[in-house]
Amino acid sequence: MEELNQSDVSEFIILGLCDSWELQAFFLVIFSSLYLITILGNIFIVVIIIIDLHLHSPMYFLLANLSFIDFCLSSVTTPKMITDFLKEKKTISFGGCMCQIFFGHFFGGGEMVLLVSMAYDRYVAICKPLHYSNIMNKHMCIGLVMTSWIIGFVHSISQLVIIVNLPFCGSRELDSFFCDIPLVIKLACMDIYVLEILINADSGVLAAICFIMLLMSYSHILITVCLHSKDGASKALSTCTAHITVVVLFFGPCIFIYLWPVSITWVDKFLAVFYAVITPLLNPAIYTLRNNEIKNALKRLKC
Repeated sequence: MEELNQSDVSEFIILGLCDSWELQAFFLVIFSSLYLITILGNIFIVVIIIIDLHLHSPMYFLLANLSFIDFCLSSVTTPKMITDFLKEKKTISFGGCMCQIFFGHFFGGGEMVLLVSMAYDRYVAICKPLHYSNIMNKHMCIGLVMTSWIIGFVHSISQLVIIVNLPFCGSRELDSFFCDIPLVIKLACMDIYVLEILINADSGVLAAICFIMLLMSYSHILITVCLHSKDGASKALSTCTAHITVVVLFFGPCIFIYLWPVSITWVDKFLAVFYAVITPLLNPAIYTLRNNEIKNALKRLKC
């Protein structure tokens, strides 16, 4: 059998979400609308935090960075998916596939770490309020954001190095709407058992560690506040519910995709859509609808 290396691979065939033209037309309208709302919503949060001096605090600095990452993350795969709904033959070049993998894991890994930073900010604000301004100073905030970008970059590069030189032969079909490592390595003409372990260890363990750290942080916040205030539970929940909701929505699909031993195609596609399209849309909605300071900033903007 003739084997081709990565230099001979020009493109992959994307099977997409479905074969029905009626469903694809429906998805075109739905996902185009969702993507537009996602872009406008996240840009709006970044802009209003920048222009409103009342929002120049560590929490909103981190929130603005989260919105920027969500803006970037949604733009990695969604525009390609939307344009593919208009095509009978859906393909992606080898370089385009590698770019999707790199930037998807870059922004995804960075968001994981940034969510941990936001949990730390809430921990300091609630559990150590007298030291908050000293701990969460300008240098600390910039350091936390830079750390999230650096870890995201290292994580993404480590993933890309594993697959960029794989030999591919036979089928070029990816049963999804975008390129992701678990799908791409299955097309390699070699034993991928060790590679799958390395990839799951890289992505899955990063997600699991960050998720555990977040659970520990928010649990500590709830326990601490409950011990020091009669109505502490309600106050803590009011402060942290939005953060916890975003954490569950973001990490749930990631952990399931990379750590769940059984792969079910329709489940994987649903989780991929939820992760790439829905989560970046929900983040601005969750934070703005439950945030009085954002609402007040909107009122000041109207005036």
